[in-house]
Amino acid sequence: MRLLLIRLTIIALLIVCFFSGELQAQEKIGARFIAKGNGTVSDSKTGLTWAAKDNGENINWQDAKNYCQNYRGGGYTDWRMPTQDELAGLYDTAKTYKSDCGYDVHLTELIHLTCTWIWASERRGSGASYFNFNLGHRRYWRYQSHDTFFRALPVRSYK
Repeated sequence: MRLLLIRLTIIALLIVCFFSGELQAQEKIGARFIAKGNGTVSDSKTGLTWAAKDNGENINWQDAKNYCQNYRGGGYTDWRMPTQDELAGLYDTAKTYKSDCGYDVHLTELIHLTCTWIWASERRGSGASYFNFNLGHRRYWRYQSHDTFFRALPVRSYK
């Protein structure tokens, strides 16, 4: 009986150590960004939660807005299209990976972009804004009907 109790205690300690180490490793990926494991990434600096990946294909502004509003990542229903300033807040020249369309993306690797141009919520007339994660420019405008290389990246507030 005593031997069984010792074995159970050791197993319990191993389980606690394993899960504790996994949580610490997840937090070390980036103190600012934390992958939640449910398709979302939390940004502790801004209080925003981002989809862990974009929509994955060419999309025009109106369809991008609809995509963001209807996104259900992490079980949440309050997703929206980000502003240019929110997107610019993600841009980081110290981080770089290659997008699926071949351009460098300057962003945490926890958020996967398949191309570098992400639609933003601001619009004027027939134009809409977007952010370029390759060059870091935020004051870009395109026709809302344009879709080649453009993507949608949903965001929500969690604070």
